[in-house]
Amino acid sequence: MTIDVHGHISPPEALARFPMPRSLGDVEGMIERKLALGVELTIVGSPVGAGAMVPLPAVDNYAQTEDELRRFHDWLAKTVADHPQHLRALVYANPFGGTRHLDAAADTLSGSEFVGFIVNTSVRGRYLDDPRAADFFALAAERDVPVVLHAPAQPAAAGGLSDPRLVEQLGRWSDVTLGVACCILGGWLERHPDLKLVATAGGGALSLLAERLDVIHAPQHWGAGGPPNQRQLPISRPPSDYLDRIWMDTASPSPRALAVNAAAFGTDRLMFGTDSPPLVGTVGPGLAAIDALDVPDSAKQAIRHGNAARLFGLAEPQEET
Repeated sequence: MTIDVHGHISPPEALARFPMPRSLGDVEGMIERKLALGVELTIVGSPVGAGAMVPLPAVDNYAQTEDELRRFHDWLAKTVADHPQHLRALVYANPFGGTRHLDAAADTLSGSEFVGFIVNTSVRGRYLDDPRAADFFALAAERDVPVVLHAPAQPAAAGGLSDPRLVEQLGRWSDVTLGVACCILGGWLERHPDLKLVATAGGGALSLLAERLDVIHAPQHWGAGGPPNQRQLPISRPPSDYLDRIWMDTASPSPRALAVNAAAFGTDRLMFGTDSPPLVGTVGPGLAAIDALDVPDSAKQAIRHGNAARLFGLAEPQEET
């Protein structure tokens, strides 16, 4: 069995309203294409709820009401229920959404179709080290479910980029790097020892940042006083000590990046992921990159299936009727 932990689908209303790849509405086609390559199960979610991943001036994804998000999640749950052998879903949440929003997200998570949360690595230019995200991370830790960290439509790291191709391939990749690092520096993993964070986009550049994160924690070049206007980091150990608590997908077009992640973090927290849909054509190369890793076959199987099953608590899916 192979599990893809990173796919997206969108409801017909969003497809009709917003410009987006048509593959996001072809659920049956996605399942068939993946089955042909041996991928039996996909975990799907939307990093914008019922909104738009293409930045649009008149669209504020974070202004969606609880009723709008409930209708979106009802559609998502029904879609999973129609394909129980091949789909599981994530609940979209805004970590800064407030009590009513988080209560609604928690209620949605109670459905058997859902196996975790999906949140943005930055929200309206704010990263998740902001103390106002405390209630969300407490909720995720209490419910003991993974939090999938995905770049938003308008990432803070894409400031100044106008070409959507640059936003997609550079801004969002950089936002994952910064967003996951800020979760570590914000102290959420220290405050909640069992918190499970999943970095999409292959973790961005996290595999290269261990030493730089530690310099943030102890910038010796500034002397004992440190730089001006620095804040006290709410962590008791060097940030690199928390990197082995991060799970990450393999959703990167670079086999070299996958090999570096395997070497830097080991293979027990890597999970096959493709960002497909919308990125059709990534499944085969992603599987080939795993097969090419210089690791034991047992580790390759763990990346394909075992790690995701362990993290998301996936039992053998029911047969479709």
